[in-house]
Amino acid sequence: MAKLDRETLDMVLSTLQQYADRNLTPEALLHIDETDEFPAKAMDDLYDPEQLGLHLLFFSEEMGGMGGGAYEIYRVSEVLAGVDLGIATGVLATFLGTDPIMVGATPAQKELWLKRIAEERLLVAYGATEPQAGSDLGALKSTATPVHEDGKVVGYKLNGRKQWISNGGVAALYTILANAPGGPSWFIVEKGTEGFSYGKPENKHGIRASNTSALFLEDVYVPADRLVGEVEGQGLAQAQAVFGYTRLMVAAFGLGGGWAALKRAITYAHERVQAGSALIAKQGYTHKLLIPHAVKLEAARAYIEWVAERIDNGEPELATEGAVAKYAATVAGNAAAEDAIQAHGGYGYTKEYMVEKIKRDVRITTIYEGTSEILEWTIARDRWQHHLKTRGGYYKDWAAKMQAVHAAHPQCGAGTAALALTTLGAVLERARLDKLTRHQHVLFRLGELITAAETAAVFAERSATTPSDASPMPKDVHQAMARIHARDAALRVATEGLRWLIGSGQTDANLSHALSLEAIYQAQAGLIDDMNMVLPALAAATGVALEKAA
Repeated sequence: MAKLDRETLDMVLSTLQQYADRNLTPEALLHIDETDEFPAKAMDDLYDPEQLGLHLLFFSEEMGGMGGGAYEIYRVSEVLAGVDLGIATGVLATFLGTDPIMVGATPAQKELWLKRIAEERLLVAYGATEPQAGSDLGALKSTATPVHEDGKVVGYKLNGRKQWISNGGVAALYTILANAPGGPSWFIVEKGTEGFSYGKPENKHGIRASNTSALFLEDVYVPADRLVGEVEGQGLAQAQAVFGYTRLMVAAFGLGGGWAALKRAITYAHERVQAGSALIAKQGYTHKLLIPHAVKLEAARAYIEWVAERIDNGEPELATEGAVAKYAATVAGNAAAEDAIQAHGGYGYTKEYMVEKIKRDVRITTIYEGTSEILEWTIARDRWQHHLKTRGGYYKDWAAKMQAVHAAHPQCGAGTAALALTTLGAVLERARLDKLTRHQHVLFRLGELITAAETAAVFAERSATTPSDASPMPKDVHQAMARIHARDAALRVATEGLRWLIGSGQTDANLSHALSLEAIYQAQAGLIDDMNMVLPALAAATGVALEKAA
């Protein structure tokens, strides 16, 4: 459930958008991008309680915050990313840096540090990634050597290097992951501590409004009370505990960035006349470059909201669902931004048009907080275990649930989503029988197919029962989009599943018949009609009057 009432959330979102409209205009953002400067004034404004106090959304009311939950943070992250992903990343970095304290600190540590961050508006950085470790936190080389006095540990000396740290050169406070004798542990380090330094800002492809720097630790002494939780070896568990949450934020970044690019493409399509009519009236343009991306973004939104509600209801262990949400939304956002450039033609390739910048920015969402490849592996590994433990029942049971949804709501695409889930279960079972997951690439491709089927199922059900308040699409159009997405998911699971099973040596001579291919192709009926139904709502979402386009 949402943690803030609707009126408060709407006020936060409205205030944020109004601030952006006044101070973060396209011209201002393009200037920041060109000069590669950190927008210190904007970040200070965003953290100023008299203006926005955006960082307070992350904190409980007891710690001086607003007590926002996963749903509110997704909504704010989407809006912020739609303005500028670099600035959004700076805000995310404070949240990430604060995470180890929120999850693992003692009550006294929380009282001290969270209140300081809230009241002093401190920028925070999350020091986990290392040059040779990347997404593999278990491979970190940084060390924390205990300092003893009278037989008691009174502090630690930290040594090592961190790489690709957002807010690295501008933060006031850092949480640093290092290997103590008891295992990986988080430590709190303040800017200016002796032996602690940072490198020059990275000259990045995108998100140039975000400061990214390396960190250097040379015998950095921290008192023992800076060990988060005051118990060694809890670092990886503390990091894992918030992956569902933090990956949801990056998923919202992909969603916000993708929609920002898509809306610009829709507006351009309305204005650009070719051969006597606007591009928005040309099906060859709209049904390739606009509608498919809107569908995938809204499918990702449905999954994000599904995960956010479960987190806010206190459900534990949603790291895999967070991975699915991030993977689906960031791949969709990146693809939407790519085709937004194509939709603008030569203009989209120039720096005067924001879609060029958005594409460079949104690309990072498929890399940080877990690359797409790491997420494919995470998703496939987890769901593979579910398949084995339930003897193939996991997706079979979910498909049965979707058939029940279809019976109650036949227009939402749940029947086709059930086909996708049933076929996915058959693909996984054949992979089990022939031991095909010994091929790493097959396992990764299963992660992709699992994401397609799960987002189809969630989108179909929610389009009928709980359509998103945040979506620009009305309910009937949501259902048309869900039907489109379910068709695509079922077809991908069947054809790509068949491809990789055969390609890796499966032994069933009748495999193609077991994957419901005929039913899946028959389910494609009505696809163009549904795409035609989406177009007017898509145009209206950006203020384009479709009937005037021709």
